[in-house]
Amino acid sequence: MKFDLDAMSLKELKTLQAQVSKKIEDFEERKKREALAAIKEQAQAMGYTLADLVDVAPVKKRKSAKPKYANPENSAETWTGRGRRPRWVDAALKAGKSLDDLAI
Repeated sequence: MKFDLDAMSLKELKTLQAQVSKKIEDFEERKKREALAAIKEQAQAMGYTLADLVDVAPVKKRKSAKPKYANPENSAETWTGRGRRPRWVDAALKAGKSLDDLAI
């Protein structure tokens, strides 16, 4: 199938582009499913499940840290002491306060 791209309107070109993108996406998904099926079949032939062969550690979720410091001028602004210091902490430190002064 040949297309005379020079003779096509912008709308036709964009429609063609969308169709091509969709076909590429469908093709890649189909190939992934085929590869996964082949891998599962091979693992099963060897007496394993795919999960047996893939060593995936469960993702551990950390609890959010409790705030250790609060802005004395606005108690809604807090900081856990982790990560980048908020501007209000920097401002308080420049004003001569210490982190102990901001502790909750």
